[in-house]
Amino acid sequence: MKPILSKGHPKLLHAWAFYDWANSVYSLVISSAIFPIYYSALTIIKDDEGKVLNDKVDFLGYAINNDSLISYTTALAFLVIVIISPILSGIADNLGNKKRFMQFFCYLGGLSCIGLFFFDLDNLLFGLLCYFTGLIGFWGSLVFYNSYLPDIAHKHQQDRISAKGFSLGYFGSVILLVLCLIMILFYDTFGFESEALPTKLSFILTGIWWIGFAQYSFYYLPQVKNDESKSLRVVFLSGFRELKGVYSKIKQSRKFTNFLGAFFMYSIAVQTIMLIATYFGVKEIQWPGGDATTGLIISILLIQIVAVLGASIAARLTKIHPNEKVLIGINIIWLGVCIYAFFIKTPIQFYIAAFFVGLVMGAIQSLSRSTFSKYIPEQETDTTSFFSFYDVTEKIGIVLGMSIYGAIAHYTGNVRYAILVLLLCFVFGIYKLSLILKKS
Repeated sequence: MKPILSKGHPKLLHAWAFYDWANSVYSLVISSAIFPIYYSALTIIKDDEGKVLNDKVDFLGYAINNDSLISYTTALAFLVIVIISPILSGIADNLGNKKRFMQFFCYLGGLSCIGLFFFDLDNLLFGLLCYFTGLIGFWGSLVFYNSYLPDIAHKHQQDRISAKGFSLGYFGSVILLVLCLIMILFYDTFGFESEALPTKLSFILTGIWWIGFAQYSFYYLPQVKNDESKSLRVVFLSGFRELKGVYSKIKQSRKFTNFLGAFFMYSIAVQTIMLIATYFGVKEIQWPGGDATTGLIISILLIQIVAVLGASIAARLTKIHPNEKVLIGINIIWLGVCIYAFFIKTPIQFYIAAFFVGLVMGAIQSLSRSTFSKYIPEQETDTTSFFSFYDVTEKIGIVLGMSIYGAIAHYTGNVRYAILVLLLCFVFGIYKLSLILKKS
């Protein structure tokens, strides 16, 4: 018989955090590492010295910059997530079964990763569709995953268990990435004729890993049944009403409002940087021999390893400093990374930037999630709506960030100018966080 674990139970906390182990392979293999390199190899023509000769893609009869195409596709996916998240959270809150929706998006994302096996220039539309639904699956499942945090952990446990989730995610995703890289780099040892097939097999392995390991989390996470007699119209619109209600509650606390303002602005920059870093590295860095694959993989592995350390350090710092003060420090480091990244051209410079990105990437994600959770009133039972608001705020930021990046790539041909816009986002985030400390 399936055990029912109480709030704060170690096994329940571990099962929740373990979903990061399952789904983080998507963010590493698909969002950050192998797929961006594969996409760039398909869509960019370079000379022997690595100089870009052509980065236009024929899509639906139009020649479009490859960076713009992937940026606009990403922005559209996040726009869909912004629209459907309130609807889904409303359904989950009124009919229960938040775990069922988390499972649906998990399976959608995992199967989409498997579908990327067929991504090539002859199947560009289908490939972009799989990329599109994969994004929706990954981020859609996180709406419900994040909303479980105050349900399964007491406030004093939330910083630690949030950091544990990110740490498990980094370790798990690195393991799969290394396995995929061994298969790709030593393709002839495994009987492959080229790197193409093992690269595409990596997408299948990602989907299987995600769906397979998620079963452990699904087994232990609780499922709450609510009133199933409500009309479809009431249920459908309830998510938007709940967001409106959440906003009314948030407005009552100036600290809460300032935190969300800061979170919105620095999320524009953080998420955009994480999504475009590899594409930037392929096009803007002068790799020896013009081959960016090895250098980018080293950078990504460095980011993942350092990110575990960064998330752990941030959790420890919150024991002696307010969360907002730690977040200000993290934003200052991000600000420095942006200034430095605008000028980098060599692989060594890219590695240095990757080290500092890794140091603050996990820290800012983990600490933002747990800080928001702490702002939710202790007596509040509707945690899904609060985290739906949190996720919608973040996703609107991503839509803006990716749209800005795509537009700058399209109209200027120089994506470095986008860094200057992202830099201003961190400045504003630091300002809003400082207002919280002044009011304390």
